[in-house]
Amino acid sequence: MIVARNASLARVARRQLNMATHHQLKQAGIPAGTISGRSRRGGPWQRILPRVYLLQTGPPHHRQQALSAVLYAAHPAADPLSGSTAALTGGAALALLGIRNAPPEPLDVLVRAPRSPAAAGRVRPCPTSRWPATIHIAGVPSTRPIRAAADFAARTDDPDLVRSVLANVVQGGWCHPHDLHAELRAGRLRGRPAVRVAAAELVAGVRSIAEGRARDTLAATDLPAPLWNPRLHGPDGAFLASPDAYWPEEGVALEIDSVEYHYTRDAWQATLHRRLRLESRGILVVSTTPGILRDRPADVIAALRALLALGAARPAPPAVTARGHTQLELPLPPAYAPKARDTV
Repeated sequence: MIVARNASLARVARRQLNMATHHQLKQAGIPAGTISGRSRRGGPWQRILPRVYLLQTGPPHHRQQALSAVLYAAHPAADPLSGSTAALTGGAALALLGIRNAPPEPLDVLVRAPRSPAAAGRVRPCPTSRWPATIHIAGVPSTRPIRAAADFAARTDDPDLVRSVLANVVQGGWCHPHDLHAELRAGRLRGRPAVRVAAAELVAGVRSIAEGRARDTLAATDLPAPLWNPRLHGPDGAFLASPDAYWPEEGVALEIDSVEYHYTRDAWQATLHRRLRLESRGILVVSTTPGILRDRPADVIAALRALLALGAARPAPPAVTARGHTQLELPLPPAYAPKARDTV
């Protein structure tokens, strides 16, 4: 077997998930005719991208597909694993991290400008003069999550997907919302409607697409703005819960409970226990689901309006301290602001 007999090629294959570039094969002393012959249909190698070879039979797994994109886009004379000339970014890099809803394709790869390799298959080279720090994710040179999220937002037109993925990056603890907002600003992306709305929601404390819809729904009413995802503590400092939205002056909480996260007996019990902790402190709780919020927002608003009126009529709000988020509202230009509804 050529790979086993050729020590130089064996080292490359071990480092690169059993793949090599045409340049590396030539450097290892493999003649061009041999490369072409072994990668013909039915041969032991496969050309999976221009100048990139999989040194095995059978389909590539997802890590090999991701690394093949970097091998294709990297400068031929550079070590492709160095991350100095090419790095996976966007949804593909976020998907390698396991970030929910991040699409593994297309394979966006940053390359240093002025180089601009042609797109090939699912690979989209993205030239940039703003080269970031890089890391390795599952053996693949990649941008850090904060840059990958910004690059994903720059190349995605689906506003709900942008909101969801950016929220999951922040929710997973991969970056702080203020840092992500700064990265989006540095990439000059805040002019994109979906990006601007998602960034405003994250800085305000919104952490999911359902919460984003709730924020849009509330913004179209005359109800006061809540705190999003605050950490509530009792007078003794003990942590109570972190509701999706909270009105401190009225002592009202909004909980958006998705079936996806509450379908097991233990998860539902934990949800009820959290609600009991809130109610034991006098907090009035409105419960809904993403589906109800999407399909019947007027019902949610009516329930909130009733409990906010009850809370405002009490002599004093519950003795609860809200921590964890400063309510910051970024001004939205009129073109991007949620449109008022006729009825709520």
